Amino acid sequence: MSRPTEPDGLDRRRAVQIITTDWAGAAGRGSGYHVAGNTVLTAAHVVLGAAVVQVRFLTEDGGTREVQGRPFWVNHDSDVALIAIADAAVRGPGAGSPAGAVVPPVRFGRVSKPVDCEALGFPRFRLRAGTVSPDGGAPVPYRDSHHARGETTPLSNQREGSLEITLKSLPEHDPERGRSPWEGMSGAPVWSGGYLIGVITKHHRSDGLGTLAASPVDRWYRQVGPQEIGELSSLIGLPTHPGSLQELPLPAPHPGAPELREAAGMLASRVAGQWRKEERRRRVHDPFPLPVRFRNADSRLLDHWAKIRNAPPGTDPAPLELAGSIDRIAQAYRSVPSGRLVVLGAAGAGKTILALRFVLDRLGTRTPDEPVPVIFSLGSWDPTTVTLRDWMCRQLVRDHGLAVPAAHGGDLAGALVDTGWILPVLDGFDEIAGGLRRAALKELDRTTGPLLLTSRPWEYAEAVVGRPFPKAAVVELDELTLDDVALYLPLTSRPGTDGGMRGTVWEPVLDELRRRPRSPGAENVARVLTTPLMVSMARAVYGDTPGADPVRLLDTAASASPEALQRHLLAAFTPAAYEPRPIDGGSGRRGRRDWDPDRAQEWLGYLAAHLDRLGRTSTGVPARDLAWWQLGSTMSRSSRMLVIGFLAALALGVTTAVGNVPADLVATSFGLRFALVRGLVVGLLHALVNGLFFGLVYGFVSQGGAEPSRVRIQVFGRTGRGRTGVLARFGLGLVCGVLAALVFLFLDRVVVESLGLGDGLDGGLVGGLVFVPGLGLGVGTVFGLMAWLEVPVDIRSGVSSSELLGQDRRNVVFHLLVWALVFGTGAGCANALAAGPGWGLLVGLAFGIEAAFAGGLAYGLAFTAWGQWVALARIWLPLTGQLPWRLVAFLDDACERDVLRQAGAVYQFRHAQLQDHLTRSRSSR
Repeated sequence: MSRPTEPDGLDRRRAVQIITTDWAGAAGRGSGYHVAGNTVLTAAHVVLGAAVVQVRFLTEDGGTREVQGRPFWVNHDSDVALIAIADAAVRGPGAGSPAGAVVPPVRFGRVSKPVDCEALGFPRFRLRAGTVSPDGGAPVPYRDSHHARGETTPLSNQREGSLEITLKSLPEHDPERGRSPWEGMSGAPVWSGGYLIGVITKHHRSDGLGTLAASPVDRWYRQVGPQEIGELSSLIGLPTHPGSLQELPLPAPHPGAPELREAAGMLASRVAGQWRKEERRRRVHDPFPLPVRFRNADSRLLDHWAKIRNAPPGTDPAPLELAGSIDRIAQAYRSVPSGRLVVLGAAGAGKTILALRFVLDRLGTRTPDEPVPVIFSLGSWDPTTVTLRDWMCRQLVRDHGLAVPAAHGGDLAGALVDTGWILPVLDGFDEIAGGLRRAALKELDRTTGPLLLTSRPWEYAEAVVGRPFPKAAVVELDELTLDDVALYLPLTSRPGTDGGMRGTVWEPVLDELRRRPRSPGAENVARVLTTPLMVSMARAVYGDTPGADPVRLLDTAASASPEALQRHLLAAFTPAAYEPRPIDGGSGRRGRRDWDPDRAQEWLGYLAAHLDRLGRTSTGVPARDLAWWQLGSTMSRSSRMLVIGFLAALALGVTTAVGNVPADLVATSFGLRFALVRGLVVGLLHALVNGLFFGLVYGFVSQGGAEPSRVRIQVFGRTGRGRTGVLARFGLGLVCGVLAALVFLFLDRVVVESLGLGDGLDGGLVGGLVFVPGLGLGVGTVFGLMAWLEVPVDIRSGVSSSELLGQDRRNVVFHLLVWALVFGTGAGCANALAAGPGWGLLVGLAFGIEAAFAGGLAYGLAFTAWGQWVALARIWLPLTGQLPWRLVAFLDDACERDVLRQAGAVYQFRHAQLQDHLTRSRSSR
């Protein structure tokens, strides 16, 4: 079966002619549109009194195909009707849509100002004489299609309540008096900007031939009862509230196009792909999404409805009815004129899943000029130190690679935020530290644009005491019911003996909840299974684990409070997630690695404790974003300085010692013992200096983990934009190189020679005078060359954790190659002039390798995210048993097991409750 296409505007293949015959045998004509499934939309008076209804589609080859229709929904006040046609007719060859295709939904709008419009129908003035019939008989007359184009305005026909359509092309006067040439056009939908805004119903002869009247969509809500509106919503996708209709004309394109328009489109694609993948990992649709529902929150938590609805001064509009299910959240948001919606829900009630659903639904119907919804986890925001705008820009750079310079200054992240291309979905207001929530709300007050905010109820209520969040409507999530759980859990386990829902492992538990709801065990289980989080935990622990019996849940609940039962499920979740699974050897893919459940629990506990310490040192609450470049940053600074210094010392000490031995053996007559002793002493001295230097510099500049570089190396196809900062970097390298040369010269000329280990290869005074500026110029050249070759990573590049890690690693490797090339070439040329090309080549090779490890590797360890990742997370922490050696594989596997999730460039625990439980478990040991 073909995939459903996105909503679109007028499609000629779906325009139909309606042919009716009444009980007296009289024929009638009208137009219609295939709006959904097996449903055709038309005008009610077209099918009034019809005994037989035929629906005629146009085929791709210019022919026609007729199918039987049956009116099944008619409303004469609005003059709208629906006709049912057979499914087989819909999908057969020659139907309105391609064979086997799913009929795309339509979008509905309302007109607030004059707009261009169009309609496609079959009016009488398009009657043709006909062609020879297939059996060779007389020519058969037919009506051809007419594409009417014009303008409509909401200010005409206000008493009648219709839309006036002023047409650009007019038919000739019909010679038959008393009949309109527009007969048969009734029922044709009117479109504007890709939205259905009405259905043509009348032609007033007094208005002339260039004017038609249509039944406007927004008027249906006053002419049709609430129950029938609900029916239209389920049948053809009409929004349940008029505020959800798209207001036309559409807003003008955002400034900064086409650069920002293109960037927003690419960002939308990345965001959609990221959250669709997360939805699959969470098995949201397996077997079906849990029925999370929302309703209007307590009126004390929201602002005046007049402000929320952007009402004119002096008016007092009624509240919006925002109740619905999670699949209606995007429609509910559209019905809020201010574009500001707050979603409240208890821990685990489904706020994040609702935010995810909102983003995907908005992106599914997004037009190229609409903003891109992006989820921002608020737990890492400190509103006292950074504005919301700047914080969102940092998150966009971190998670979506928007550090590319914009055309008019700044970067793409700032340009998109400032020009309204980003629709912020701010998840977890309650995760901001309690003392910072009032400051956060004040900062949010300063924003005037649309947004969606999620929070736990109590934390939000406390923050808005005395001052509601301006212009924000508020909804609250309902608890799951026993019926919801009873429909869901059996389908997550193996079928019963008859292949149905009876006899599943969940049947005894559900029967107990129904028969004895007041028993201690049943009451506690029912209380816990009111949130999607706990239902998914119960599923993982007792439904997905082989041999697990959900009846044990009742036994545990009989002697435990609901809170204790929640802790039990959280504690059992991780071991259940790491239960060994059989590997499908026939799939052709590598099977998922089985980690030891106890070790996995310890490693996850360390990660949770790391986030707890990291957050409490900055915002006072546990951090939620697990960034690979920050792993190990909660170690004491002195410990990190020792590790970095030791590895930097090792990098220079080993290469210096090894490089000096063959040089002394070949160029001097002191022998092997002298070469070994001198190499060891020189290596130790150089290592000590290198370790102290890089360790101290790291301690001075490091406030935590180094950020991954947002640049890549580009050798060819460069522009002048990437050459800024070259002279500054060259000057910094020159100074550092000269200082290092003076220190090493002192060690080699004073300390080493005082120990009787001088080898006479230092070149004397001339060598010293050449060595100091030579090393300075070499380091400066490396720094300047790297600055010249670096260009920002653009949005087309990856921004996941592994992709950022790989980019940083490639940059460090290129650093090593540049150090080796610059110093190897310089040393080789200098020695070739002094001692001949053969000896110069060997010295240049040795010195280049030594410089690559001494400078490049030490620089990478101390100043790059990848180097610190290797030093701390890939060497030290695994060596001490805190983390596994294959850390990236472990993190990615934890995402597949739904313990972690990926949010752009960082990982997060699937829920804050799970993270907090793992933190408490580790601290209690």
